[in-house]
Amino acid sequence: MEDISKLRRKVRAKNVWQTIFGFFIKGLLFVIPLALTFYIIASGITFVDGLLSSRIPILSLVPGSGLVIVLISITFIGVLANYLITEPISNWFLGLLDRVPLLKLIYSSIRDFMESFFGEKKKFNEPVIVQINDYGLKRVGFITQKDLSKFDLEGEVGVYFPNSYGIMGEYYIIPADKVKPLNMNSADVMKYVVSGGVSDI
Repeated sequence: MEDISKLRRKVRAKNVWQTIFGFFIKGLLFVIPLALTFYIIASGITFVDGLLSSRIPILSLVPGSGLVIVLISITFIGVLANYLITEPISNWFLGLLDRVPLLKLIYSSIRDFMESFFGEKKKFNEPVIVQINDYGLKRVGFITQKDLSKFDLEGEVGVYFPNSYGIMGEYYIIPADKVKPLNMNSADVMKYVVSGGVSDI
C-alpha cells in the first residue's frame, strides 16, 4: 500500500509540474511579443532622438518626431520583408530555429497568432455562437478551421473561443451543425467578447 501511495504522490507531483510548465509557456507566448514590441519601439525612439539632437537639432524640438520616424522605419522594413525576403532566406531562418525547438515553438506560435489578426489570411473573421451544454449556456467564438479531414473528422470544424480581458482562449472541435454563424463584424464581436460584454456592438 505504501508503494501505491508513493506512486500516486509522484504522479500528482508530476502533473502539478506539467501544469506549471504549461502556464509558463502560455505566459511566454503572451509576454514575449509584447515585450519585444515595446523594447524595439522604445530603443528605436531613444536612438532616433539622440541622433536628431546631434545631427538635426531643429527636428529634435518637434514633439513625437522620434516616434514618427520609428513607425515609418518599421513600416519600410515591412515593405522590404514583403518584397525582398525570398523563400530560401525564410527556409534558412527556420532551419536555424530547428536547432532550438523551444524557440521555434515560440516563434511559430507568435507568427501564426499575429498573422491570424493582421496577415493576408486572417483567421478570426467568422464569428459564431455555440451552445455548450443542455442548459442553454452559449459561447461566442471564431471558426479557424473548416476542413479537419486530415484528422478524419468530417463534418466538424475548429472553433477558437477567446477569453474576456485577455488574448488567450480555448480551441474546440465541434460538429458543424452545432455552430451558428453570426452576421456581424468580426472585430466588433472580438471586442465585445474580450471586454466581457461591456463594449457595444
